[in-house]
Parts: sequence; C-alpha cells; structure tokens
Amino acid sequence: MSILTSGIKSSTAMAYRSSKRIWRNLSLMGRTATVILIILAVMALFAPQLTWHPPDASSGPALAPPGNTHLLGTDDLGYDLWSMICFGARISLLVGLGTALLAGLGGAFLGIAAAFRGGWLERIIMRLVDITIVLPDLPVMIILAAFFGPSVRNIIIVLVLFSWAGPARLIRSQALMLKEQPYIKMAAHYGGNFFYLLKRHFFPELLPLLTVSMIRLAGMAVITEASLSFLGLGDPTSRSWGLIINHAVSFSGIYFTPFWKWWLLYPWLFLTLLVVSLALVGRETERLADPRL
Repeated sequence: MSILTSGIKSSTAMAYRSSKRIWRNLSLMGRTATVILIILAVMALFAPQLTWHPPDASSGPALAPPGNTHLLGTDDLGYDLWSMICFGARISLLVGLGTALLAGLGGAFLGIAAAFRGGWLERIIMRLVDITIVLPDLPVMIILAAFFGPSVRNIIIVLVLFSWAGPARLIRSQALMLKEQPYIKMAAHYGGNFFYLLKRHFFPELLPLLTVSMIRLAGMAVITEASLSFLGLGDPTSRSWGLIINHAVSFSGIYFTPFWKWWLLYPWLFLTLLVVSLALVGRETERLADPRL
C-alpha cells in the first residue's frame, strides 16, 4: 500500500512540475486563453451550482434587464439567459471535445495505418481522404444533419464524418518519415507488429502534432455546431448558444425592445471567447511542440 501511495505522490509531483514548466513557457496570450478555457469548463461542469433558475422553464418576466434576480436578464419567454449560457457551454464543449477525440484519434490511426502498411490499404484510405476533403463541408453537413434528425449525438457523428480526413493526411505524412527511422525498422525487424509500434513509437512521437490538430478540430466543431443550431438543425431540447441566437433573431419584436442587443451579444460573446481561446491554445501548443516556430 505504501508503494502505491508513494507512486501516486511521485506521479502527482511530476505532473505538477511539468504543468508548471509549461505555464512558464506560455506567452501572455496563451495564458489568457488557457484561463478563459478553464473558466468556460468550470461553467459547463458546475452549471447547476452556478445558476439559480432552470434553463428550460420560465422564471421571470419576459425581456427583463440584467439584475439581482436574473444576472443577464431573460428572453421573450422569461427564460433566464445566464442559465442558458452556462448549460449551453456544456453543449459546445461536448461537441468540440467529442469531435476532436473521435475524429482526431480515428484519423491518426488511419493515417498511421496507411503509412505503415502501404499498398492497397494506403490507396483506399487516401482516396477516401481526398473525397472527404473535396466535398463542400457545410452544405453536406446540413443535409446529413437534417436527414439524421436534430440531436447533439447526430451532430457529433456528422462532424466526425467530415473531420477525420485532415488529421489522417497530416499524421500520414509525418508517419512516412518516422517509418524510415532506424529504430523503428529495427523494432519491426525483430517482430514488432503494427499495434506494438503504434503504442510504443508512432503514437508517442506524433502526440504533440496530433494534439494541435485535435485542438483545431474542437474549434471548428464548436463553430459548425453553432451554425447548425442557428439554422434550426440542432437539438431543440438543449439550450446551445447557436439556438439562443436563432431564438433571438426569430423574435419578431427584437429590434423594438431595448434589450435585443444584449440578448444577441451574450451567446455571441461566449462563442467567440471559446473559439478564439481554442485557436490561441492550439497555436501555443504548436509553438511548444516545435520550438523552431
């Protein structure tokens, strides 16, 4: 038991020192973006504790201005905007992280497999990559989202179908160079199969590049989810930021109420903060992964 405890303490100390070293190497913009992402993640995780009203029920007068009862005011139905913003952060982060993990890891696996195996497998995978990249993303996504039905799960599925090709092409190009390294040839010569080399060599070596690609995927997924929700193809039962903007624009009397600017500004502001912060963190990650940049 004492060995396990000491191991946990040692791992925690190493993680702390590593994170502290990374924080010191970040630029001011990188630190600011990281703090914003942490704040948005806390909002999403602790949305029930940070809000006083349900996001899907009327809790006050319509179009109430910001105040003590309603921190950001209410919409035309009396729904609390602060509650909808906090719970909407869950949707954006879920879509962003889900798409980044599934498309990033799946694309990386296919890219490494194409580089390692070559032959007919590489030709098939790369032709699929070319077809996916050539297709116009948003129009086809709109058609597929309407076909599958409005739900967060379906939006993630559609995003993954159109997002894996970029990481696959990027990782394949790097895996082709890595494949020619003497230590990988030696490991393959002595019986190392594909999955052993993937776990021991390819994945650790390509992880920094894959991380940057996944962060970019997350930002793209957040924007696309907001666009689909704004067009009415998102889950109507979830208060995503795109759906809030759609509701605000659809309100016939929005331009005749003094509160309309804020009703539109809140979701747009938080959406912009999330996307820009992801872009800056991705840039900083790329800089740290390759100091030559």
